[in-house]
Amino acid sequence: MTTALRNRFEGKVAFVTGAARGQGRSHALALAAEGADIIAVDICDQVETQSFAMSTEEDLAETVAEVEKLDRRIVARKADVRDSAALAAALDEGVTELGRLDVVCANAGMFVMNNAVDFTEQEWKDTVDVDLTGVWNTCRLAVPHMRAHGEGGAIVLTSSVCGLIGVPGLAAYNAAKHGVVGLMKTLSIELGPENIRVNTVNPGSVDTPMIQNEFIYSLFYGGPTDATKADAAKPGSPFTAPNLIKVPWVQPSDISNAVLFLASDEGRFITGVSLPVDAGYVNGRWG
Repeated sequence: MTTALRNRFEGKVAFVTGAARGQGRSHALALAAEGADIIAVDICDQVETQSFAMSTEEDLAETVAEVEKLDRRIVARKADVRDSAALAAALDEGVTELGRLDVVCANAGMFVMNNAVDFTEQEWKDTVDVDLTGVWNTCRLAVPHMRAHGEGGAIVLTSSVCGLIGVPGLAAYNAAKHGVVGLMKTLSIELGPENIRVNTVNPGSVDTPMIQNEFIYSLFYGGPTDATKADAAKPGSPFTAPNLIKVPWVQPSDISNAVLFLASDEGRFITGVSLPVDAGYVNGRWG
C-alpha cells in the first residue's frame, strides 16, 4: 500500500533507471502521483547472461502511459546504464524538456546465480557493469544537473539485502550491491555540503518478474519444479521461511514508499543510510 498523497514532489523532476517495469515503474508512478515529472530510461532488451526475460519497449511505453494518466510529464528513452553516451543523451534531453533535476533513483539491475568460482567472465562482468558501474554512471551524469539549480536534491540507490550480507550463489550480485553501499557512503560525504543527500534502499525479495519466474522457483525449491506463484506464496514455502515477518515477498510499492520518504523533505536530514525493506530477511536468516 502506498502512503497518502501529499504532493511532496510538486514542481520537481525525478530520474528513474530501470523504469519499464517492476520496482522502477513503481518508483516512477509513486513520484508522479506526488507531483514529480519523470525522466525514465530502461535497456528494453535482453542481456545474454541474464536467466529471465528482461523488459521490452512495450513495457516502457506502458510506464509512459501510466505516468501520463497521472497528468504528469515524462521523457522516456531506451538506454543501457552501461552506455554512458546513451544515458547522458537521455538525461540531457529530459532535463532540457522538463527544466531541472531534483531526484535520482538508480534502480536498474540484474543478477546471475552461480558459485563464486564458477562464474564465467562474462556473467561477472555483466552483473557488475549493470549493478555497480551503471549506478556510478547514473550518479556522475546526474549530479551536474542537480548542482545546476543550486537547491540540492536526493539520490536513492537501489542496493539489496545482498549489499548488507553474503548470500551463497550470488557472488557477483553481492559484490556489486555491497559496492553500491560503499559508493553511497562516499557520495553522501562528498555531496552533503551541497545539500544533495544520498542513501540506499535495500530490498529483500520483491514481487516482480525478477523473482516470479520458473528459474527462480527451481532455485528456491532445490531443482526443477512445477511450483506456481500461489505455491510460493503459501506459509512455510522457501520464499516465506527466511523472513521474520511471514510473507514470501514485499510489494514494489513497499520499496517505493521507502524511496519517497528518503527522497522527500521528510527525510531531509537523512544521508549516508542503508534502509532494508526485507520483511526481516537479514536478521531472520543470516543475522
